Amino acid sequence: SNACVEVKVELTLLGKEKEAGVKSANGKASPFSDCRPNGALEHCSDEDSAAAAPLRLYKPRDYLEASVCHVKDLENGQMREVDLGSGRALLIKEHGEFSAMGHKCPHYGAPLVKGILSKGHVRCPWHGACFNIVTGDIEDFPGLDSLPTFQVRVEKDKVIIRANKQDLQSQKRSKAMARCSAVNSSTGFSQVLIIGSGPAGLVCAETLRQEGFTDRIVMCTMDKHPPYDRPKLSKSLESTAEQLRLRSIDFLQAHDIELLTEKEVRPETLIILAEFESTSGLCDSLPKLMNYKGQDVRNVFHLRTPEDANSVARLANNKNAVIVGTSFVGMEVAAALTDKAHSVSIIGIEAIPFRKALGEKVGKAIMKLFETNRVKFYMLNEVSEMLGHDGQLKEVVLKSGKVLRADVCVIGTGSGPATGFLKQSGVHMDSKGFVPVNKTMQTNVDGVFAGGDIVTFPFPGRSNKKVNIPHWQMAHVHGRTAAHGMMGRPTEIKTVPYFWSAMFGKSLRYAGYGDGFDDVIIQGDVDELKFVAFYTRYEVVAVASMNYDPIVSRVAEVLGSGKTIRKRDQIVTCHIIMMI
Repeated sequence: SNACVEVKVELTLLGKEKEAGVKSANGKASPFSDCRPNGALEHCSDEDSAAAAPLRLYKPRDYLEASVCHVKDLENGQMREVDLGSGRALLIKEHGEFSAMGHKCPHYGAPLVKGILSKGHVRCPWHGACFNIVTGDIEDFPGLDSLPTFQVRVEKDKVIIRANKQDLQSQKRSKAMARCSAVNSSTGFSQVLIIGSGPAGLVCAETLRQEGFTDRIVMCTMDKHPPYDRPKLSKSLESTAEQLRLRSIDFLQAHDIELLTEKEVRPETLIILAEFESTSGLCDSLPKLMNYKGQDVRNVFHLRTPEDANSVARLANNKNAVIVGTSFVGMEVAAALTDKAHSVSIIGIEAIPFRKALGEKVGKAIMKLFETNRVKFYMLNEVSEMLGHDGQLKEVVLKSGKVLRADVCVIGTGSGPATGFLKQSGVHMDSKGFVPVNKTMQTNVDGVFAGGDIVTFPFPGRSNKKVNIPHWQMAHVHGRTAAHGMMGRPTEIKTVPYFWSAMFGKSLRYAGYGDGFDDVIIQGDVDELKFVAFYTRYEVVAVASMNYDPIVSRVAEVLGSGKTIRKRDQIVTCHIIMMI
């Protein structure tokens, strides 16, 4: 019986045991590795009216100093969150050197003291973003902002931090960016058009400016809003576009990033791209089309915009909600509606949600969580018809013949690449509509780059096989890589894909690329939703956890440093040896 077969998982170093020097997440030495924190670098924030000013001048009264601990209180490799009186900082000791920076991840505010310190950076425990401990610069994503850094000195065995008060309060900073000027001699092109305002497009635009690009950048989008945090749509249905905003119009204007909203690029008008000497198609995906009768019935939504999410929340209040599909978006919407709707039903084509992504045991445990929260599942089923009264949805008819009462319906059956506008462009697409790119994110057409959900790209974690990884975090990486490619400073993609979901106040974290896994090794209690699951394909290729932080960030750190986690079958208890 399988009860007798237990597994040992241990980390085996395949590369060099040790690497000297401060390395960034992409494996390159940090460009600021020789700098010391000075607390007065060009820090600015989204709200800063002087966001584009090249330098802020500080006075002594803008700073505070505090003795935070004894010099022997921290061992090498340790971090501590310290109180400076009017704010907190993260104090770090590595290789005998102290450094200090903001203590909260700028992405969602995670306490970095609970993260992973390794090789000159701290990795966020929640979503895996990495920050250089010397410069505070963001080196791996998600998120747009970096951390402020603070001066540290030792006097009479006391560790003293000197911090700018404003930085201590804001806990984040934007990197300095160039402005647009008439001439740019540093690159072979003069204008950049970015199609799409998701994280790939936004990070591309900001990286170009951070790297000193001084010509025109135009970002066009079908959205009516400035860039916003789309993953939150399905988790927080009542959030407005303003609350979800990633960058304000003022911020974009201050850095000469032109934004054209509610603009659609059509195949017959793609000739306009010739006016721009570098083009970046950093686009999102589109919902997969479903075949059913009653396509014109109202109150059926694909969750694409804040307005969609707000409408779903309003229409579901004390009413019957039906979710079609067990994608992460669909399941998150169902979870968000349980305390608003009279009933929540989920229709799934599979027998168990998330089975392909997370395996049967984890999928069943999450399904049980939903069922204990009044959600009804209709699995191995599909929609046959949407029935309306006066044009408004009233019932969903399943192919099994079952009829569900429904006042609002959300289609969460997954998505495909939004690449229809490229059909006559000369940009190559594969049979599924994805755009293949090389390791600098360039398409088959010179000067045309692509990233985000629409691409297949050579992924180092799978021997550079071209894969599609439609994660929010990965889109950030694509944007930065494309910008470096455009500037003629190519950098390789060296990241560990990181994904998260939130349901009923519980977070699921996932790192790696688990496609084609052949075994799942679970430690902890899946039924209690306190577990870590290792997905193997000869070796460990991905990890997921609930209530087991910071294990996913720890494994991401191991995989990201080029080490391999090997699976070995032995009759021993499931044992994980971590060697970071």
